[in-house]
Amino acid sequence: MVSKMQIETILKYFPSLSAKQQEQFDVLMRLYPEWNEKINVISRKDIENLEVNHLLHSLAIAKYIRFAPGTDIMDFGCGGGLPGLPLAILFPECNFLLVDRTAKKLRVAKEIAEAAGITNVKFMHGDVAECKEKFDFVVSRAVMPQADLMKIAGKNISSQQRNALPNGIITLKGGDLHDELRHLKNYSEVVPVSDYFEEPFFDTKKVVYTQK
Repeated sequence: MVSKMQIETILKYFPSLSAKQQEQFDVLMRLYPEWNEKINVISRKDIENLEVNHLLHSLAIAKYIRFAPGTDIMDFGCGGGLPGLPLAILFPECNFLLVDRTAKKLRVAKEIAEAAGITNVKFMHGDVAECKEKFDFVVSRAVMPQADLMKIAGKNISSQQRNALPNGIITLKGGDLHDELRHLKNYSEVVPVSDYFEEPFFDTKKVVYTQK
């Protein structure tokens, strides 16, 4: 078992994690570096920053919204399972579908989820255009411009409301988003991740929400 010291930053911001959730994050901390040696899902220059730059970054969405039990969430372009797997650990009463076109990356996500005992996730290899399911929210980590994502995945957003926040798309992005969100500004909110986390990595990172 990985030492709890390796998730000390996550615990700083999410101190109410159960013993099971802590163990699940420990598994992610242990297995991502091991899998990354075989299949590159995280930059090899950045894997030593896994806890903050990838796991905690994924959890910024959990600071923006507390998903209600029963919420259905799609992780669009999940790669090796981010942000979907950390969010699935944090919200065990919600349902997640992780979608990616790259089979080998999805395999990493599946293997890690199984090893960590994350049972509230399903996986889909292929194009979102093939997915007919409906979700309360689509989440993604800088896969494509927000407007493009809305065009592709907007059909998958349900009209049924379970949360205080209207259904829509929540993404993690960086840099200047003025041009990207120009045509969505009346339907979007941008929150600096530095509002939630104090580590310097987050100074330029943002949570972006667009209502369907």
